[in-house]
Amino acid sequence: MPRSRAGVTQRQHRPAALFLAPFYVMFLLCLIAPLAYTAWLSLFHEESSGLGFGGTTNVFVGLDNLQKALVDTAFWKSFRIPLLYCLMYVPVMIGAGVLMALLLDSVYARAKQFFQLALYAPHVIPGVIATIIWVYLYTPGISPVVDAFDSLGLPWSLGNDYAVVAAIANITVWLGAGYATVIFFAALQAIPRELIEAATIDGAGAVRTALSVKVPLIRGAIGMVAVFNVIASFQMFAGPLLLRQQTRTVTFEWTPVLFIYNRAFNLKDYGYAAATSLVFAAAIGLACYAGHRLTKRRTA
Repeated sequence: MPRSRAGVTQRQHRPAALFLAPFYVMFLLCLIAPLAYTAWLSLFHEESSGLGFGGTTNVFVGLDNLQKALVDTAFWKSFRIPLLYCLMYVPVMIGAGVLMALLLDSVYARAKQFFQLALYAPHVIPGVIATIIWVYLYTPGISPVVDAFDSLGLPWSLGNDYAVVAAIANITVWLGAGYATVIFFAALQAIPRELIEAATIDGAGAVRTALSVKVPLIRGAIGMVAVFNVIASFQMFAGPLLLRQQTRTVTFEWTPVLFIYNRAFNLKDYGYAAATSLVFAAAIGLACYAGHRLTKRRTA
């Protein structure tokens, strides 16, 4: 019997290993290998010989780049705008997603599948294309939206950090609110109908049922979407880079990713860019772990 059971278990493991193999191959190629190469690059620094006419040589500097990144005030200052963006964007995204999901889950809602598709449709548009569209809508003189604000005596300008952050948050909410709605709506569908019926029998109205029964029961989904959006907020790149064409407010120290991009591709300091990438990845990983623990604790 033990041999037969071992044989059955072995036969079950082989198909599972075959199905999991593509994931592990892509995991190694797309995550582990780039991280290892980045760690290797961070150990070197390019130095020019003579007056710069003799080319460059890679000099091994060990952990110097990493130590420099940990105390670089310009690098840590680049986290300020994403933090402001989180405070402005995440509550609006979560609130809009929960509200639309509750409306779709209402017994009075009609054509639910159509509205799910309509709300999700902007999410399939690439972020770069969406940003280009909205850059046009933010451009004075050619944008009907800006002209409408001007006619109402509410001039629109991208002349300060708050206006630019609000502009990017508007783009992202337009792109992602439908995605959050679909997730929250799916979580609402998993709620036992008996709980909803019990709340109705106890005399709770639609609003009270939504706030006291439905929303607490989808807290896990809300926490998951919030964590994902916080992580995405610190990875802002395409929006600020394209909005640089419209305003001088956005600099290469505006976000961590722009800082790393400038160091690598404009200043050609690949070693330091790799070191700051590792620090940034570690910060995002710690934030993700903390958010996961907090969400798990509150859900429990």
